[in-house]
Amino acid sequence: MRILIATDAWHPQVNGVVRTLTKMAEAAAAMGVDVEFLTPQSFRTVSLPSYADLHVALPRPGKIARMIEEAQPDYIHIATEGPIGILVRRYCQKNKVPFTTSFHTRFPEYISARFPIPESWVWAALRYFHGTSDAVMAATPALADELRGRGFRNVVLWSRGVDAELFRPRDFDLALPRPVFLSVGRVAVEKNLEAFLELDLPGTKVVVGDGPAKAELERKYPDAVFLGTMQGEALAETYSAADVFVFPSKTDTFGLVLLEALASGVPVAALPVSGPLDVIGDAPVGVLSNDLRSACLAALDIPRGICRDFAASRSWGACAQAFIDNVTRERPPQVKRRWRRRLARRLRLTSESLPTT
Repeated sequence: MRILIATDAWHPQVNGVVRTLTKMAEAAAAMGVDVEFLTPQSFRTVSLPSYADLHVALPRPGKIARMIEEAQPDYIHIATEGPIGILVRRYCQKNKVPFTTSFHTRFPEYISARFPIPESWVWAALRYFHGTSDAVMAATPALADELRGRGFRNVVLWSRGVDAELFRPRDFDLALPRPVFLSVGRVAVEKNLEAFLELDLPGTKVVVGDGPAKAELERKYPDAVFLGTMQGEALAETYSAADVFVFPSKTDTFGLVLLEALASGVPVAALPVSGPLDVIGDAPVGVLSNDLRSACLAALDIPRGICRDFAASRSWGACAQAFIDNVTRERPPQVKRRWRRRLARRLRLTSESLPTT
């Protein structure tokens, strides 16, 4: 089986979407499924306004079509609603090719935090984008219910996993006054980091990540420690050195960092909103409260062992299997065969039209 995933979010970006797609593809490969990606690396890119560290692709419809036809996938999945996602969607509709999509980012809240654009307008655009998808994948039951309530159709669940071998309890010390309260993620206004940084807490507040708000927050909160972007072993060591993982975001659709912290044996303090509620629920591995300071202090008493046990059962293999099931759901075999024949025919005609040398 060959699946082509179109995504506007890709390396060198460091975020939950990129980690999810990368880890899921690795797990799918172990199951004998070939996952290929159509990413911004194949196109010229420009920086996003107010987000200089993020680049958006400038794809051309003709090149998008050629790349799809050369890949000859059995199934197409559109992971993001950016320029690549839009053109792949247009190709699929034009050629009557079935496709699935996923909902990763709360763009209505993100955009309204920066520009005077009503959230209802953005939701309407997202509804239109996902409207012809065979299945719209949501990370949590709460998000799935919200999307259905907003008029999205064919919503299915696609949860997340964690690399419990990389993210594990370690004997590592940041050499900072304890307790260490850690937050990991994009340093931007929509992450609500100030709700964490302004808290009166003992020990040290540590922030891992980069983003447009980093310079301003460093200036405003000189007592906090900003470590910048971290990945791999360095990130895993930093997680394990924390006493509490603080997740102040109100807009994340899942929060992959929650599982990474828990797998490292670190209890969570968060607001009782979608994301933490779905990942943690009433499990005794974190404290969810609108009083974030009280949640941080109470989380100090949670045993690290139960946090590790809770996260270790969430594998990327299960995530990959759910993705594959969603991509292939209710797709008649004859549709798949017609799709492959159409691609082969278009590819043959394209190559026959090329001049010989």
